[in-house]
Formats: sequence, structure tokens, C-alpha cells
Amino acid sequence: MKKIIFIVLVSLLAIDLHSQQDPQFSHFMFNNMANNPGYAGSNDMVCATLLNRQQWVGFEGAPSSTIAHINAAINPFGISSGVGLMIMTDQAGFYKNLNITGSYAYRLDLGPGKLGIGLSVGMYNQSLEPEWSIPTSDQHVDPGGDPLIPTNNESVFAFDMGFGLFYKTDELHIGFSSTHLNQPGFNYTKGNPFLKRHYYFTAGYDFSLANPLFEILPSIQILSDGATSEIALNTNVLYNKKFWGGVSYKLGASVASLIGIQLFNGIRLGYAYEFPTSNIIQGTTGSHEFLVNYCFSLGLDRSPKRYKSIRFL
Repeated sequence: MKKIIFIVLVSLLAIDLHSQQDPQFSHFMFNNMANNPGYAGSNDMVCATLLNRQQWVGFEGAPSSTIAHINAAINPFGISSGVGLMIMTDQAGFYKNLNITGSYAYRLDLGPGKLGIGLSVGMYNQSLEPEWSIPTSDQHVDPGGDPLIPTNNESVFAFDMGFGLFYKTDELHIGFSSTHLNQPGFNYTKGNPFLKRHYYFTAGYDFSLANPLFEILPSIQILSDGATSEIALNTNVLYNKKFWGGVSYKLGASVASLIGIQLFNGIRLGYAYEFPTSNIIQGTTGSHEFLVNYCFSLGLDRSPKRYKSIRFL
């Protein structure tokens, strides 16, 4: 039944839409902690992840994003919970962004799985370092004469919040969340931009095959800011719980290939190459992503164990 529900969701929601402000990764299936605080603690282990994305290589000022997060299951006063910390840096053109966020999730048993109800709070910093080159022509004026064009370096802070629900069983996961819940604004000398509220839907399923060495792991992410949206679909094939490869497709935007390996010490390494399908391909050789992940148990009354699935990193 759960397989049917997942396939129906993917079919109904796979319509051609497009995307927004938060940096997006081809490894979205390994990045739930970044946009859903309800995910914290869902692996019942300590999991740390580092992702780096170099987007549209070849363009001057092209986006470059790095995100690091760690989460763990805790049980204070007998309350099943999860906590997490995320640090994100994002640079595109004149803008440099830094987001530091802490998360807490209350976890409760629901049917065959657990539901995490999470809240995140943090600070978001935007730095602006404009550099203008003005052609020598009577038709061009100095940007300082326009009340909306910034000319000086500025750095502004804002309080940021998020909320999320994340449900997980042994085979299925479904998440609903919102980042920038309070739509934080930035008071620049010229202009007062703000971060639009973003909404996420994620889902994934682990299909076991007749050959126990292989598993198929389809997943989907839908992102919307209420005005525009983006759909990303992925299918990974996992071999012997150590090697994986797959393809991701952002509808109307790009196709990505993914490969990864779990080393003997439990560290997982992944790489993705994303190829644009839009006209932007005329000026770039594509985008590159790098993944490092490690999950482990802190249990003192049993021998250490490592997480051996790539479904939910």
C-alpha cells in the first residue's frame, strides 16, 4: 500500500514548475536537515553532512554554496527528541549569505514509523559588495544617482525561523516544511529586500529487489515560494549498501548524474555533475557537487555501529 501511495504522489505532483531563493542541491535526498527541522534525530544516530556546490562553472559571479549540518537523537527526561545545527554559506554575484540555524524536533510513534515535529531558529546575514563598471557614454549614469542601486559595502542581519514535519518508517519517508517562516527583512541603506517564505515537500521509498545486493531508492522534492516552484526527481541504485549511482532531473532546468561510495571507516563520499537543459548551457560547462557524510552511534553500552544506508543522511 505504501508503495502505491508514493507512486501516486510522484505522478500527481510531477508537473512542470520552476524555482527561488534558497540554494538547491542535486543531492537533495541527502540534505533534509537543511530545510526540515522535523528531520532532526530521525536516524537515531549522530549524522554529520557537508555539501559543496559550484554552480554554472564558467560564469563570472556564478553561485557557490556550502552547507554543513549535524543532527542527533536525544532523550531528555524520557522525551524522544532530536536536535540539529546547520551552517550555510552562499555567494552569488555581489551577494554573500551566511545562515546559522539550530533545530529541535519532538518525535512520537505513529503507526509503523515516527513523526518528527520540528522548529528551527537562527540568524541570517547578507553582505553586499557591489562593483560597478560604467561605460563612458552620455546614456549611462553613475549608479549613485539611483535611490535603489547600492554603491557601498553593507552587511545586515535578520532573525530567521522554520518549521517542519518529517515521518519515517523503515522504507518510506515524507516531509513537509517551511523555511524563512517569518520572512526576514534586511534594512539596507538603499532598499529593504526580504526572504520569501519557502515550502518544501519531500518523499522517498526503498524498493528491495529479488537480488538482495540491490535496492532502488526513488525520491522527490517540490519547492515553492508561493509564486514559482521547482520539482526535482531522483532515482538512486544502491549496491551492497556501499556503492550508489543515480540520476536527478529538475523539471525544465537540468539533469544530474550522481555516484557515491561508503568507505570502510563508514565515511560516505558522493559527487554529482549537473547539466543544464535550458539556454544557460551556452555559457557554462555545468555544475559540480561534492558530498561527505558520516553517521555513528554514541551508545556506551554496546559496540559502535555505523549507518549503512544512503536513504536518509
